[in-house]
Amino acid sequence: MRPSARLMGGGAQYPYPKEVWTPSGGWWTNPHNWRSNTAYALLGVAVVGYGIFKYSAEHEERHNAPTRWIPSMMWAKQFKSGEMGIKDESDLRGQPTSHH
Repeated sequence: MRPSARLMGGGAQYPYPKEVWTPSGGWWTNPHNWRSNTAYALLGVAVVGYGIFKYSAEHEERHNAPTRWIPSMMWAKQFKSGEMGIKDESDLRGQPTSHH
């Protein structure tokens, strides 16, 4: 037998355990409570996303009035209080109205 033949191939050289435990569930994981775990994760993402949205909406400040309707007009303080509205296009003085 060649000396390199003993180094080649896999098999019984490493004692793999028959029972594998890992925090993620082993080699082929299929936990019984995956639906509730997924629901909790999605709920957490939604709560954090809503908190970030609320913080962003409360601190939003526009320096120039938009020339057309934009979605943030539904929640921005400047539009709700009447401090800012849609800019009249006649104020643009020949500037292009399209953003494309």
